[in-house]
Amino acid sequence: MSTAPHPLLKIDSLNIHFGAKQVVHGVSFDVKPGEKLALVGESGSGKSVIALSTLKLIPGATLSGGISFDGVDLAHLPERDLVAVRGRGVAVIFQEPMTALNPLYTVGEQIAEVYRVKHGLDARSAWAKAVDRLAETEIPEPQRRARAYPHQLSGGQRQRAMIAMALASEPRLLIADEPTTALDVGLRLQILDLLDQLQKSRGMAVLMITHDLNLVRRFADRVVVLQHGRVVEQGPVSRVLHHPQHPYTRKLLDSRPVRALIEDNGNGVEKNKVLRARQVQVDYRVPASSLRELFRQRYFNAVRDVSFELAPGRTLGIIGESGSGKSTLAQAVLGLLQAKGEITVCGSNWGAAKAAGFAAQKELRRRIQVVFQDPYASLSPRLTVRRIVGEALAFHEPDLDAGQHNQRILEMLAAVGLDEEQFPGLLERHPHEFSGGQRQRIAIARALITRPDVLVLDEPTSALDVTIQKQVLTLLQTLQKEHGLSYFLITHDMDVIHAMAHEVIVMKNGAIVEHGRAEEVLGAPRHPYTRALIAAAGLAPELAAEAQAA
Repeated sequence: MSTAPHPLLKIDSLNIHFGAKQVVHGVSFDVKPGEKLALVGESGSGKSVIALSTLKLIPGATLSGGISFDGVDLAHLPERDLVAVRGRGVAVIFQEPMTALNPLYTVGEQIAEVYRVKHGLDARSAWAKAVDRLAETEIPEPQRRARAYPHQLSGGQRQRAMIAMALASEPRLLIADEPTTALDVGLRLQILDLLDQLQKSRGMAVLMITHDLNLVRRFADRVVVLQHGRVVEQGPVSRVLHHPQHPYTRKLLDSRPVRALIEDNGNGVEKNKVLRARQVQVDYRVPASSLRELFRQRYFNAVRDVSFELAPGRTLGIIGESGSGKSTLAQAVLGLLQAKGEITVCGSNWGAAKAAGFAAQKELRRRIQVVFQDPYASLSPRLTVRRIVGEALAFHEPDLDAGQHNQRILEMLAAVGLDEEQFPGLLERHPHEFSGGQRQRIAIARALITRPDVLVLDEPTSALDVTIQKQVLTLLQTLQKEHGLSYFLITHDMDVIHAMAHEVIVMKNGAIVEHGRAEEVLGAPRHPYTRALIAAAGLAPELAAEAQAA
């Protein structure tokens, strides 16, 4: 007689169509009570569509097959009955809390609403419960944070507020849709530990959707691997990740970025530096919270006493948790923030260029460009590829005729792996017609069209799947070798640092706590904070040893 528990959630031969297009093909798996199951695959594999279709949260989707929760057939359940399952039975943590939370209400009000609607509590009791749930997620000062609006919280705090809202329904199954994608390594580990702790204390089952195999190793009991809407492999995490049977699973596991750089030949210190910073400091004025403070200006020191140099053809990696000052430093390097100290690009100082006038600033901006984190957000949806890539070219080289202008754009797109043979009418297409990796290639082409000396890379692959991430990093490595580009790389991904950086700066609370060659920092970190970051990232011992031997 079998003693195995009955599945809490059972998916049986599920098919999902959008119109005539089928996106999910005969998917079957189950989630047992108290179990942690991971759905893994690249974008477009059907992970989120499958998970959210269990509650019919995908508009326009046509479902066939079986979906049952605790023995109840959800696939054919009327909407009025399904409302009772949403939240109380199954709750969802969405990928991006900034868009999932209502910006017009405090987080406490949004959590309290769940208690009023789902549990019938009065306003005072609901508010008290909301504060309790925030405290349960270990958010600092829960009473004060409950009165904050989403934009007033950090990324990690917003994610904790989303978890608190999901827990308010007291669900038996929690669906976590990429809950740590936008977070740095330290916060990722904290959120994972929190979910693990809450899962055990409440006896919940968790269905996690992710493309990060490090998270799967740390968190899940079993894993289901999806490709093009089909299950290609499933089983215990230890077996699937250590002894994969399907080629696609092996491909995902082999997608760790590879270090393929021109290493230092010992002459790096003699080269002219394309980027220098000397005792850089950036201060933000703190808004007054009282009448007295209106007459006493207070400042927050976001970056303090930062110095570094970057040689041609080299990559300087900047790592640190959210709030460490990485992005503020990048904005100062780009001349977008007023900073104390000295920042020079190719021998020209930002302060002197701004004093000299428009022409000097224009030339300096041509020589340093930026690639942002999210290509979908950084590319205007209204502009064609011709306008997006050619805009800077038209500004910096207005004397080019139409033929020369288009030729330069096509050459640049070809250099990043996009051509009209692959994409007919390439120049007239819009960003939404490309995948995430292709959009990032367009963003790189836009940055390179002015032939800059320095490229600021602000988390250039964090929004991409592991296989696409590897492709983009390989492209950046190739472009650096061919054009002698220098990269100022901001990332929280230690694998990316290992693959791309010649030197590494570790920042904490606006200051540098460690600076050295990548193999030294990754292989033998000196500062406790650096060691904590590497441990939180789950940097494999063999990868650290490889860095040390490079």
